[in-house]
Amino acid sequence: MQPAEVSRIGDFVDQSVLLKGWVYNIRSSGKIIFVLLRDGTGNIQCVIEKSSVGGEIFESASSLTQESSFEVTGIVKEDKRAPGGYELGVTDLKVIQIADGYPITPKSHGMPFLMDNRHLWLRSSRQNAILKIRAGVMRYIREFYDNRGFICCDTPIFTPNACEGTTTLFGTDYFGDRAYLTQSGQLYNEATAAAFRKVYCFGPTFRAEKSKTRRHLTEFWMVEPEVAFAHLDDIMQLAENFVIEVIEKTVETYRDLLEDVLERDIGMLERVKSPFPRISYTDAVIKLKEKGVDFEFGGDFGGNDETILSEEFDRPFFVHRFPAAIKAFYMEPDPNDAALSLSVDLLAPEGYGEIIGGGERVSSLEYLEKKIEEEDLPRKEFEWYLDLRRYGSFPHSGFGLGVERLLAYICGIQHVRETIAFPRLINRLSP
Repeated sequence: MQPAEVSRIGDFVDQSVLLKGWVYNIRSSGKIIFVLLRDGTGNIQCVIEKSSVGGEIFESASSLTQESSFEVTGIVKEDKRAPGGYELGVTDLKVIQIADGYPITPKSHGMPFLMDNRHLWLRSSRQNAILKIRAGVMRYIREFYDNRGFICCDTPIFTPNACEGTTTLFGTDYFGDRAYLTQSGQLYNEATAAAFRKVYCFGPTFRAEKSKTRRHLTEFWMVEPEVAFAHLDDIMQLAENFVIEVIEKTVETYRDLLEDVLERDIGMLERVKSPFPRISYTDAVIKLKEKGVDFEFGGDFGGNDETILSEEFDRPFFVHRFPAAIKAFYMEPDPNDAALSLSVDLLAPEGYGEIIGGGERVSSLEYLEKKIEEEDLPRKEFEWYLDLRRYGSFPHSGFGLGVERLLAYICGIQHVRETIAFPRLINRLSP
């Protein structure tokens, strides 16, 4: 018997195959039972006729419940009316395990209940589609950089110092010393960029932000490229090319899941083309004031501010040259105005907010020493970072992109908690 998977069932039309999976749905019509089997790669309707399989097998099929596991043999038939365009005419069936009282039923459930049962909720068609698309997005991210000569250099998860600010660190004991879960691999990327010119790291990062917004997780995945001899405009162009390619490939591969399962407006994603609009922080503040927002120059944008700004654009757009006071200590000052930094955020339209943050890094040893002192950072832990300016300092730029925020935008999801298999939130550490 030919073992098969639903995702490739079209290769076996008019052939007998063996499928193994779980009951996604079941209904009966007298002497015919319709079982929607899911095997993790897709769903297919299995038609079990008592006259064809006999009373014993039909009785076994009748005992199946939602999420029971079973294996089934049958003939693959093409049927445009069936889910997926194919169905299985069953000739044999074997029950593996009967699921008793599966908690997630077809009725409506509240979000807390679904999150408590996240380990089971992943089996639903919507969650399944989101995480399949996530896997594709992560693959396309790697392809983009690997195909352009970037070297992937893994960076530590345990770090001795802060990168994005000391108030959002998860601290832990490290054999008697104080260590922190990484907020970013960027500082280490700067060291590897001096060795390999073009690098990226890609892994989990952690922020102890006490935020309950729909855009925040305490643990998320971030890709961070760093490029030697690149300036702000160079890294903005890299970010633009990167986001366009990842979205184009995702839409091409997962159009059916996006449209049919997630009901995403593909037209909004197809508008993601060059050039991306570029506005300065100063101009962004002016736009907010024109829209009646009470926003003071020098403040950082909140979620509502980003949403209001995005109303003018049908594609991602850059906001650059933020005040130096609200950006990290390592950001290069604007040579035309030292109060500003050569920093940039990429904001997604439709209210999805910031998906990229980055800019040009400080290349002056003296300026970096001054910033470390001003921000009262522990000099000893940053000596290795200062060495990068002592020995062959060079202009360099980079950014970080949060996978979950990008995926929320691509899939049209309102909360990032659905974009990762097991989300970690301020009020959730399980399952």
